[in-house]
Amino acid sequence: MNKELLRVCLFTITVLFTAPLFAQGDLMIMPKRLVFDGSQRSQEINLANTGSDTAVYAISFVNYKMTENGNFEQVETPEEGQRFATDFLRYFPRRVTLAPNEAQTIRVQLTRTGNLEQGEYRSHMYFRAVEEQTALGVEEAEDAEGISINIKTVFGISIPIIIRHGASTTQVELQDLVLDTSGEQITLSLSINRSGNMSVYGNLKAEHISTNGKTTEVGTVKGVSVYTPNSKRNFRFELRDAAGIDLNNGRLRISYSEEKGATLASTEKQLE
Repeated sequence: MNKELLRVCLFTITVLFTAPLFAQGDLMIMPKRLVFDGSQRSQEINLANTGSDTAVYAISFVNYKMTENGNFEQVETPEEGQRFATDFLRYFPRRVTLAPNEAQTIRVQLTRTGNLEQGEYRSHMYFRAVEEQTALGVEEAEDAEGISINIKTVFGISIPIIIRHGASTTQVELQDLVLDTSGEQITLSLSINRSGNMSVYGNLKAEHISTNGKTTEVGTVKGVSVYTPNSKRNFRFELRDAAGIDLNNGRLRISYSEEKGATLASTEKQLE
């Protein structure tokens, strides 16, 4: 490949990691989501650099819609039933430089919320690593063959920030349970159906109830969300603790609960 052709191959790769993750690379973020649902007007996000090099992060807002399979797609205008939170939030600082093992607090405040309609508003705070050493994150170096290219990946991570106003009318149902025991891993598929004016966030738990009444937890997944305006999310997870359990008899009970423990929905499947 000649030098001119190599020159046109220069490019930058940007990878975006979204919620529910709250750590990527050397950046740790706590908490992994903010919810304004009461009298609080200000909250804090704590950042920490766990790496061995100084890192710079630019902070901004992005807006996403969630697909039925739980993926996120960036959008510029809200879909029907979706409201962005960006017009009602302010934050500082907007850029941070963190030395190794250094921490920084980001303050997020509510603003202009006097005429909010009842319901939920959501945007995502995005932390993007800034590569300042070379333009576009690409290094060039002449060698005997021509130009060598070092492609640097720029990482980002986002967390949801939610404003809730008024009483929740949200309800949840678990449906379409399918147990798959044909592969190396036993999996359970289901749909989480949401209705009402606010999103849901919680933990899924699967329990096997034997014919003699013994209950055994066989799987759990934390941090499963269904965001407005979605009415459905398809979800699949492995039953990692099902070894030695007879899944041809008894019942399988699936529950979806808030982090604080309140059950949002529950259903059972008869095993045969």
